[in-house]
Amino acid sequence: MSTAPAITALVLAGTRPGKPDPVAVAGGVSHKALLPIDGVPMVVRVVHALQAVPAVTRIVVCLEDPAILAGILPDDVQVVASRPEGPSASVLDGLAHFGTPLLVTTADNALLQPEWVEELLRTAADKTDIAVGVATQSSIQQSVPQTKRTYIRLTDMVFSGCNLFYFKTSVSARVADLWRSVEKNRKHPLRVAWTLGLGVLLRAVTGRLSTQALYARIYALTSAQAELVPLSDGRAAVDVDKEADILLAQQLAPVLKAQYGH
Repeated sequence: MSTAPAITALVLAGTRPGKPDPVAVAGGVSHKALLPIDGVPMVVRVVHALQAVPAVTRIVVCLEDPAILAGILPDDVQVVASRPEGPSASVLDGLAHFGTPLLVTTADNALLQPEWVEELLRTAADKTDIAVGVATQSSIQQSVPQTKRTYIRLTDMVFSGCNLFYFKTSVSARVADLWRSVEKNRKHPLRVAWTLGLGVLLRAVTGRLSTQALYARIYALTSAQAELVPLSDGRAAVDVDKEADILLAQQLAPVLKAQYGH
């Protein structure tokens, strides 16, 4: 297995319209992406981590108003406007403009380490169209027992997402399109059930869905080979999407820097 060359990294830094983000309010900043962790704005921390990945040759940050990041990011980082419909629409825009391979992460993935990205790129199977970085419940509880994460329970894996998505081939855009459909109908469960298949949802809810059955359903809907890639460090699942995460990230950042050097 080899790491694909010339990867564009897309960092989702926008916020949904409506009331202010609670993390931004708690941190006293206008946008969550600007919240400093260990003295460095989260979006800058993410960009620095991506810059240290040799396979990443271009970094693009998207949020609703690019002027918000004026003078904050390195000069070679491109900033584009995000789509108001949601993150899936912004990813589809990124795929349309920059093609694949496209690595997608978020600005609140403030603890991101280059080694985690490289592990995802290195471990993804050759025939995979889209790989998703995850951390198993056991690895999270071993690395950060004090954190509370949302877990997805399959018959053969219990995991939490790591906000790392590797759109490896052009076929993977169909998965982003499926994501957009689900996101658009997130307030209409029956429509989501119709899209994904009631049988799959029932097995998921009752804990009887396996990874292979999940992959098969994604393939049936998109013709894309999907893969969940468990990362070895459970701390990869820690992002800053609620107030309690701010303190945790502040505690972990210097520990990770001492271990990884970033």
